[in-house]
This record gives sequence, structure tokens and C-alpha cells, in this order.
Amino acid sequence: MEKYPLAEHGERKKRRDCLGSWQARYRDSNGDQKAKNFPKKKEADAFLDRMREAVRSGTYLDPKRGEITLSAWWDEWWPGHEPKRTTTRNRKLSSWTCHIEPKWGRRKLNSIRHAEVQAWMRTEVKGHATQVKVRELLRALMRDAVVDERIAKNPLDSVTITAAAPTKHPDDLRPPTEEQYAAIREAIPGWYQPLVDFAHETGMRWSEIIGLRACYLDLEGQTAEVRHILVDDRGTVVRQSMPKTVAGYRAVPLTSLAVEAAALMLERLPASRAVTDVETGLCPDELVFRGPMAGEVRSLQGEKTVLDGVLRGNNFRRRIWIPAIKEVGLARLIKNPETGREEYWPRMHDYRHALASRLHARGVSEKDVQLMLGQERGGRVTWLYTHGSEGAADRVRDALEAGGTGRHLRAVS
Repeated sequence: MEKYPLAEHGERKKRRDCLGSWQARYRDSNGDQKAKNFPKKKEADAFLDRMREAVRSGTYLDPKRGEITLSAWWDEWWPGHEPKRTTTRNRKLSSWTCHIEPKWGRRKLNSIRHAEVQAWMRTEVKGHATQVKVRELLRALMRDAVVDERIAKNPLDSVTITAAAPTKHPDDLRPPTEEQYAAIREAIPGWYQPLVDFAHETGMRWSEIIGLRACYLDLEGQTAEVRHILVDDRGTVVRQSMPKTVAGYRAVPLTSLAVEAAALMLERLPASRAVTDVETGLCPDELVFRGPMAGEVRSLQGEKTVLDGVLRGNNFRRRIWIPAIKEVGLARLIKNPETGREEYWPRMHDYRHALASRLHARGVSEKDVQLMLGQERGGRVTWLYTHGSEGAADRVRDALEAGGTGRHLRAVS
């Protein structure tokens, strides 16, 4: 045998898989041979006993399967778990791209430890809601890695939420009074006043109102069926068949004012009563509430385009709602205790809270209000949507005065 030509090829590198004098060989659960080297026979025997017992008991995990990075595992995991709901999908994608991937994307699955995840959650993930969403997604990723026999246990199982749940002052949650709503309505441009009236009378969500189609509106029967909604998909408005919850599928009773508001919009801009599926597309000509420029032809980037008139929440808030509440002197900036961002009070969504409070004050049962608003839990309607009615403090004071003890304080010196 010739001597290794050191001058020609340089110093020979040691094989990493042959380090150590003793090699433990075994077969995994698939029958493939595996090997690992140890410097001492005692260590090799102990390792071999553990591997053989794991194979026999069905708990064996191939160490190489856990060496995949979290980003590579995400690419394999996401197609089978991508939610159908647009809003849910975008929320999970945001949690992945903004929080999880930058921190853990390059890490191997079997290198992620509970202690460092808990420390990261406490120091780098800000806000209670954000922590809940991030933990939910990362826990699901690691849970399925356990099921896929890539890691032995889920390091997210005992990770806790460290941020406190945000709280707001009751004045920042209470909806405006009826007089304040009337003032806001007068400041709203005339085209959008029926939209505001409809929201005030039905308490429907914004996505449900702008997604209401003429085929699901019965003006004679005074009902509006919530079947489809419109949501924002990263800057593009898309049609979605599922409301926010299963209870969102409902028939909303309409008052005479709500009927007049919808009829006025249809008189201004007639809508098709065709019944189409979500797969058909947006079909803006079927919508009851649209903007005043619907049907206009504009030149965009050198091409003539027919405007669909679909209402966008951000545009309506910025161009219509905020100028109106500023004009009547109601606008108040409130700092979100969780995100630190400032937002205006009152919100368009407060019409929903106002309706729940009105129905509660007039003796409508909690179950009926729950069905009206499309909530899954009746208790949520009480603690989240209902607020003290106007004059509540005066009524409480009068009740206490009427039931007083008749005693009065006397001055002493």
C-alpha cells in the first residue's frame, strides 16, 4: 500500500463520523442501520441500550429529523394548515413573518428550548394579544413536529403569557349618546347617511354591512340575511362566505328607518338581485351599500377602469368618519394601552355597542340580543357590548335617596 501523498493532497482531514474508538450500531424503526462513535465502550453500550429500547417501545426518534430548521418545517407545515378564512390566514402569516421567523427561522427544531422561548416572549414580544397569537402559532408548529416524530416534546407546552391584558377607562368604551349620534349623522356627507342609519338600527359589523347583497335583503319582510362579508386581504377587498363566527349566519330584523335607508341606497344605485357564489368573485353590482363613484370610468395607469364603488374601511374612516366627529367636536384621541398607538373615539363600531345597550335598557332578553348581534355566547353580549344607559348615575342617586335612613350629619365643634 502506497503512503498517502501528503505533499500532493495536503493533510488528510479526520472523518467526523469515526471520532472515538467504539462505534455503536443499531437499526431504527424502518430497519435502516445507524451508527454513532464514542471514546469509551461503556458510553457506546449505554447508548446502544437506549436506542434498542426506544425502537422496541416505539418511542425512537431519528436525531437527524429534528435537525431541520423551523423555516423549512414551516414550508412543509403551512400548506396543510392554511386557514380558509382570509382574516385568520393573514393574522397567522403576520405572526410568522413579524415575530417567529426573524427569531427562530434559522434554528433547528431540536435546538429550541423552553427557557429561551419564555425569555423571548417576556422581553421581545410586546402586548397581551400579540403574545397569545404568537404562542398559539408556534405551539401548533412544535406540536405537529412532535406528532411527525421530529422532536420528543413540545417546548411551548408550559410557556406562559407575561403581558397583562389591556384595560381601558369606561369612558373610552362607552358609545356616544343619541344626541351625539344625531350630530355625527348631520356632519356625514349625504351619500353616506343611509349607511350610518343602517348601522345604527341594525348593529351589524362593518364587514357585514358593506358585504350585504340585494338578494339577501327583504324590504317587505323587513329582514336582512347575513351570508357573505367583505374583508381586506392585504390591501385587496375580497368576498368571504363565512362571517366572523358561526352565529354570524342570521336574519337581522330591520326597523322602518333601516328599511328606508336601504331603499334609498338602492334607489340611488340599483343593485342586481342575482344569487352568486363566493367563487364567482366580488360581484360589486350586487352590493346594497356602495360609494358614489360606483360605475364611473377612470383612467388608471393609462387604462380605462370601471370603479366598483366597494367601500374600504380605512378610506371611510379617514375621509368620512374622522372629519365628521372632528367637526362636531367629539373626536378624542385614545392611546391603546397594548400597542401604544393612538386611535380616535368614537368609532364606527360603537354603533354595535349602542344598539346592545338600547335593547338591554328596553328589556330585550340577553338571548335575543345575542341572536341579533350574531354572538356565540350570550354572556359576552352583557360584559362587552352593553353599557350604562344615559342618566344611570341620576337614577342610582334618586334610588338611594328614596331609600335613605333619614339620618343627617350634624356639625360639631
